[in-house]
Amino acid sequence: METKSTSNYLLIPIAIVIAGVIIAGAVYAGIRTPTQGSAQRPQAVAQGSGDLEKMTAVSKSDHIRGNPDAPVKIVEYSDTECPFCKRFHETMRNVMDEYGPSGKVAWVYRHFPLDQLHPKADKEAEALECAGELGGNEAFWKYADRLFEVTPANNGLDAAELPNIAKFIGLDVQEFNTCLSSGKWAAHVEEDTQNAMATGGSGTPWSIIVAANGKKFELSGAQPEATVKQLIELALKEK
Repeated sequence: METKSTSNYLLIPIAIVIAGVIIAGAVYAGIRTPTQGSAQRPQAVAQGSGDLEKMTAVSKSDHIRGNPDAPVKIVEYSDTECPFCKRFHETMRNVMDEYGPSGKVAWVYRHFPLDQLHPKADKEAEALECAGELGGNEAFWKYADRLFEVTPANNGLDAAELPNIAKFIGLDVQEFNTCLSSGKWAAHVEEDTQNAMATGGSGTPWSIIVAANGKKFELSGAQPEATVKQLIELALKEK
């Protein structure tokens, strides 16, 4: 009896330690590698908290697709190597095909590269800015569309493709490479990232829908088109 009792006492702490390791591993796996089947889940690095009102106001310096004076603006903070952002980019293109021609909705693109998951995303964000610098707003969006089209996501895009994309959309490759190697846009990318986190963004894609009266609606993850439209309609009713 004494031997059995002593053995049980020894087993209990060991069981607790093993359980703790299993739980810790599950949490780590859930943060670092979201399941590909969960299309709506944002790719995350840490749980955060913030205030939507800390969102930097939309201005002429932003990259805006659609009517800059649209009553509803969707401000997306995105990571070019996030598989959920890749999917959501196509969703947003469909949304703009419906709401863009009437001038009701504008799409604002901002950067939120998740360094821990996608080290290549920072330079890709800078590449987007170089495209905008050299070719204006239209070139920025053409570059974004093409990048999301060709990247396999999850840090899989070859860096050599960045100038190829520039060439594909008609930019001067030499000027593009000079801009990209300068690192001149790194601080801007970081500013966007910090603003995303200040508003409560803890993963990508992270979006904020802004109504004409300033009311803000949070949109976390690669939500389906129907969900995005529901929030747009709610925002359109705000006066």
